[in-house]
Amino acid sequence: MYGKKNLFIFIILLSAYSFAYPQNELDSTSSKSTGLKYRHSPKFNINFWGNEFFSKPTIALDYGFSKMSQNGLNRSFVNPNLVELKLGYSNEKPAWQSDDILEYKFHYFRLSNITTKLSETSSNSSDYNTDLWRFGFGWASGYGYKIGKLFQIIPYYDYAIDWSQLKFNSDPAIANDNSIIGLYNNSFRFGTSTEGGLKINLIPQIQVSVAYEHSIIFPRHIFWKWVGSVAIETAGQWAVDRFINEIMDSSPYATPIVNFVLKNALSYGIYELRKDKMNWPFDSAAPLFYEQFKVGFTFVL
Repeated sequence: MYGKKNLFIFIILLSAYSFAYPQNELDSTSSKSTGLKYRHSPKFNINFWGNEFFSKPTIALDYGFSKMSQNGLNRSFVNPNLVELKLGYSNEKPAWQSDDILEYKFHYFRLSNITTKLSETSSNSSDYNTDLWRFGFGWASGYGYKIGKLFQIIPYYDYAIDWSQLKFNSDPAIANDNSIIGLYNNSFRFGTSTEGGLKINLIPQIQVSVAYEHSIIFPRHIFWKWVGSVAIETAGQWAVDRFINEIMDSSPYATPIVNFVLKNALSYGIYELRKDKMNWPFDSAAPLFYEQFKVGFTFVL
């Protein structure tokens, strides 16, 4: 109970920080290297509802193809498919005075169903069929290019925390599998996800997206080890952000690509390290992990 209370308090503080911390409340400063003006120096802002970030309600619909794994299982999972709904607020605003480079942010609540019921192989396989429902909160950000009056292309990085309920529709035939499956089956479990993707504006208020997501579900939640692991990842992302600010000064038009590559490469590396230790580098159990390719439409209202 104490651990759950700590987790609840941490999530509330994290959510408050994410909405209070710089929501595109950016200054214009002069770039010595180019003579242009950019706006990427953040200010702290506690005006939640008056913040510019909340100006664009956003709905995103995604469909995807997943691959689920768990170290230690003797049988594999049938590959499930995904349907997902995101509701939140997004903003694209100029990062440069010339308006050619955009800064993008999207904060959202999501609900997903990742299930073999949508997979053609579900009824013909001896592997484990599953049905997973998850809900959670996410934060996406990135820099993009504006070409002409309408066309935009935005590479982005996304981080989310989720609670998932996983049901196995196949009975385990091996005792060792039964002990692992029992950690997840019909129980709510905490997890995290990161995603790299590309959003393209073809017409006003509608975006097409493609993305690759990798996620883990913890068999149990050890709060302080998780906080330590997240702190290491956050420090790495903070260092990338500082480096991106330097790139903005010297080579602004390279910023969207460099930001996309560095932030997603770091998150993928940490994801790989957590496959054996869910709270890497601290000693901990192996999680259930899954990867998925998604396509979708986003409606900015």
